[in-house]
Amino acid sequence: MAIRVELYTTGGVASGLLARPGTLREALTTDAELRLDQAAWQPVDGAVPQAAGTLTFPVDDILFAVADEAPNGPMHAAWHHVLLDAGPYVLEGELATLPGFDPGRSLTRPSGEWVLLRDVRLSVAGHPEAGVSSGDHALVNRYGVERIRADLMLGFFFPGAAVDAATSPAAGMA
Repeated sequence: MAIRVELYTTGGVASGLLARPGTLREALTTDAELRLDQAAWQPVDGAVPQAAGTLTFPVDDILFAVADEAPNGPMHAAWHHVLLDAGPYVLEGELATLPGFDPGRSLTRPSGEWVLLRDVRLSVAGHPEAGVSSGDHALVNRYGVERIRADLMLGFFFPGAAVDAATSPAAGMA
């Protein structure tokens, strides 16, 4: 069964049908490239989306990925508000940690390249006229994040990202 997906890259957004069996997360973690059929491409500069037929993207070039399938998230989790900058985008959402998680004492580190956020809002940085896209979830390439703002020290979730100190979502994160 085909899955409708949106892939956010530094150059723009592709939407189409994932041309392989399985979930989007499986495709992102096991394949070197993702192929979309019946694809449309919209450059980040705001140009009108255009039909593109079939498009292929190296997985490492994808910053965020969204599918119309329900993701397998954690059953019992504490959710933390985060604001991420990656490429030309700003992504706001909630990141799961296990209850009682203490980043200063934790021996557990995230594994894999992709981190799940829920209740997401995505926009193009510096272009409010482009609008905001909202969704139930997004998979984030944790190595593509350039800056993170969170109510908890979550920098090791996003290696290489600058971490802005924020003590709460009300501290300028909206």
